[in-house]
Amino acid sequence: MFASELVILDLETTGMSPGIDRVTEVAILRVRDGAIAEEWSTLVNPGRPIPSAIRSLTGISDDMVADAPRFAVVASAIGERINGSILVAHNARFDYGFLKAEFAQAGIPFSARALCTVRLSRALYPQHRGHGLDAIIARHGLAAEGRHRAAGDARMVWDFIRAMYRELPAERVEAATRRLLQRPSLPAQLAPDALDAIPHEPGVYVFYGANRQPLYVGKSVDLRERIGAHFSSDHRSERDLRLSQELVAIEHETTVGELGALLRESALVKLLFPAHNVQR
Repeated sequence: MFASELVILDLETTGMSPGIDRVTEVAILRVRDGAIAEEWSTLVNPGRPIPSAIRSLTGISDDMVADAPRFAVVASAIGERINGSILVAHNARFDYGFLKAEFAQAGIPFSARALCTVRLSRALYPQHRGHGLDAIIARHGLAAEGRHRAAGDARMVWDFIRAMYRELPAERVEAATRRLLQRPSLPAQLAPDALDAIPHEPGVYVFYGANRQPLYVGKSVDLRERIGAHFSSDHRSERDLRLSQELVAIEHETTVGELGALLRESALVKLLFPAHNVQR
């Protein structure tokens, strides 16, 4: 196993935005020496109505969470279970972003090393196009019991990890895991080597969404470090989380020094009207 102790986590939420939406369910599997040591889950009262589309998807209703604890009440129990372990989640940026937001609302600092099994699937099964949980369930013949509930989805992530070790050499799984833990947690829709061609030099960068829609123009004296910072598990803004969900491509240009980057950034913002830049 790639770690002697790890925590598999899944959340259900009222929507997609950690700055607006709230957690409705948390499930944690603590794995020690390749076996489940603890299964823990709880519903969470989000303090707001659950949208009908979310109710239909998860089966979690307002009545079910009415008497459930608020996140602040269970935050210490969650933090104690995660502390010191690798946090594993499918599309980890989503779950980690919500955890950061909820812990911040509770006034509690939170940080963890996060491993995304979407990105691990991409690294180990590049011949396949689909790496969402439904695609992985079908691809590996996993039981889909409890789909779209936190405990069920966490269990499926554990089943996927075990399937990887059955199907592939352990050395290959562990090498891929080490590589992913050593680099920024890029959005799952980007190639694992998306930062490799970006230099540690001054310049500007453009994030693009679907249909070449400009999302954001930025500048830095160190392009690779700055772009990687957008995807840091420990330093997330609401804008960075939205960019991660929409981003499909990154382009960059080097410039002569910081002043050159500043001038080029200003010109590109005026030319492209990127959706996430503050217009002056």
